[in-house]
Amino acid sequence: MCWARQVRLEHGGQVWVASGDYKTDADGTCTPFEPVRCHTFITESTFGLPIYRWPTQAQLIDEINAWWRANAEQGRASVLLCYAFGKAQCILHGVDAGIGPIVVHGAVEPLNAVYRAAGVALAPTLRATDAGLDTAALKRALVLAPPSAHGTPWMRRFGDCADAFASGWMQLRGARRRRGVDRGFVMSDHADWPGLLQAVAGTGAQRVFVTHGSVAVMVRWLTEAGLEAQGFQTDYGDEDAESPPPP
Repeated sequence: MCWARQVRLEHGGQVWVASGDYKTDADGTCTPFEPVRCHTFITESTFGLPIYRWPTQAQLIDEINAWWRANAEQGRASVLLCYAFGKAQCILHGVDAGIGPIVVHGAVEPLNAVYRAAGVALAPTLRATDAGLDTAALKRALVLAPPSAHGTPWMRRFGDCADAFASGWMQLRGARRRRGVDRGFVMSDHADWPGLLQAVAGTGAQRVFVTHGSVAVMVRWLTEAGLEAQGFQTDYGDEDAESPPPP
């Protein structure tokens, strides 16, 4: 899988590169972002503020494993809300399947099949309706479900469970409370602040167009760093899959 598609255009000796959503840290499930040398670079800035700094993939997985293990020892299922495409597979690529069974929502498993067919190693998964998943097993399970499943009848089968949300917005104080979950894990399919700056620097571009997110802050930083930077609006700016938490 590859999150970071880019388009390179060359004309009259000038090279432009337009990126989509991207992250710069490898997670084992997709091709790492590769800077393309250019004169002009178009970048997103969903998390374009200095506060956004992600843990390493190893740190994140250690945190999830520790949370899941503690809940399993208390006889509570661990329901982790995450996007079915991308985040769920990153989690499945790294978690310790020895802690207990891993149950996935029906929206997640078809995408797991695509990743496995592409050669990405994922932990074994079950659906909640699979035979052999009795009440005792469910109380030790890690459950991966999309955010839309929160508060639905599907969740009732897990009883008194612990719940968490995986998103870059969990970096913000109060975001976990507004999501109404016990725990937040800082995890994103987008680059954090250092990643954005690393990506821009890697292109060698002297002109940067910034879109989607904290545009003004990033434009100011790049301008003060000596680059020609400006923002622009896009038609897809309000349709980000990783939208901010509700107020």
